[in-house]
Amino acid sequence: MASLPLGPPPPGHDAAAAALTLAPPPRPEMADEKESEPVTGHIISTTIGGKNGEPKQTISYMAERVVGTGSFGVVFQAKCLETGETVAIKKVLQDKRYKNRELQLMRSMNHPNVICLKHCFFSTTSRDELFLNLVMEYVPESLYGVLRHFSNVNQRMPLIYVKLYTYQIFRGLAYIHTVPGVCHRDVKPQNVLVDPLTHQVKLCDFGSAKILVKGEANISYICSRYYRAPELIFGATEYTTSIDIWSAGCVLAELLIGQPLFPGESAVDQLVQIVKVLGTPTREEIRCMNPSYTEFRFPQIKAHPWHKIFHKRMPPEAIDLTSRLLQYSPCFRCSALEACAHPFFDELREPNARLPNGRPLPPLFNFNQELAGASPELINKLIPEHVRRQSVYEKDGSLDGSRQKHSFWTPLTTAASDAFTPVVFGLPNSNPRQRWLLLHKGVWWTSKAYCDLQMRRLPNPSNL
Repeated sequence: MASLPLGPPPPGHDAAAAALTLAPPPRPEMADEKESEPVTGHIISTTIGGKNGEPKQTISYMAERVVGTGSFGVVFQAKCLETGETVAIKKVLQDKRYKNRELQLMRSMNHPNVICLKHCFFSTTSRDELFLNLVMEYVPESLYGVLRHFSNVNQRMPLIYVKLYTYQIFRGLAYIHTVPGVCHRDVKPQNVLVDPLTHQVKLCDFGSAKILVKGEANISYICSRYYRAPELIFGATEYTTSIDIWSAGCVLAELLIGQPLFPGESAVDQLVQIVKVLGTPTREEIRCMNPSYTEFRFPQIKAHPWHKIFHKRMPPEAIDLTSRLLQYSPCFRCSALEACAHPFFDELREPNARLPNGRPLPPLFNFNQELAGASPELINKLIPEHVRRQSVYEKDGSLDGSRQKHSFWTPLTTAASDAFTPVVFGLPNSNPRQRWLLLHKGVWWTSKAYCDLQMRRLPNPSNL
């Protein structure tokens, strides 16, 4: 089910404090589960704000159509009557038997490749059922729909789209895995949204997501079957975010061949489908997946060569990346950032890269906190030279100004701040000339000209 996730709500907004009213005609809002699909023209009004001295604001939405349903509830497209903006509203039954982490997790995330939460409110039905309504940005298409389009016309997805979509999936995963520390646990084409105009991709549906804590057990019966990592099939409960990497690898393979790579008809058959391709896992691989698994009765099947799974003209970089993602041992799968830096995506990093219709690509290199802890080598691969060497006019050591003389500033890594601060960075015995950075618009920059300028200002550089 392709639900549509979220981003940070307006300051001071509290879902529990939001009041729900129904515009006429008077009727219970979504009275029960069987009647939960909103009727076209049904208007929902909610009050937001009112916290910390903020004025209260009433926002009304007119339900237009249902765009998805599932065990959780319903997602419908709606229009804000005050602004005319189209949004998606995910209506989730609050069941006391189950934890609902989605709202908390969505409030902690803000990234171009993660769906944005606008605000939220609670509502009740005539049966006193409590529903959480998540109001999100509306993205009209899913990757599943794009795949189905190419399948219906009996065509393979153009490679530039495969690269563009999967690169953004990994960018989104790199963010959620490293910044809020979230594991999505249900990556699949239905949960990847695509803007058909800009081709920007957004991860959505965080209903199964969780912050994984080392040493804490988690449910193993998670993730849609075709995209379920083998350690989950082996019953592992102390898994890592690498289960998302496996799922993303399955999505990549599906985009390349036009159909699911592992179409298991049951949990057991799912493992059979995997073994047909990867071969029988070794004892060591099984131990890496689940140390508690003691049954080793598997027929010995050789791995199927990757190049035979894809068509003859498949670029070797595509095959190499797929093989690095779909490894039995979770620790051998590359990370999301490493996947972004893979040569398969080099075409996206070319200075003149464009969409097939000549329009520019969506933003791909505006990395943020997800680069924290990444090696300089990895950062250099992720940020193309034409971006790193962009020219910025220098004025007294700043990144802006209008002097004719200019220097090349190089982005090194990122930080979560819009501050503009000169800092000393490096080991005590390192060359001070190499240790001056600027933090500008959330990105660390350096240049030789700025280093020279600061060196002249230092009374005693040896004390650095």
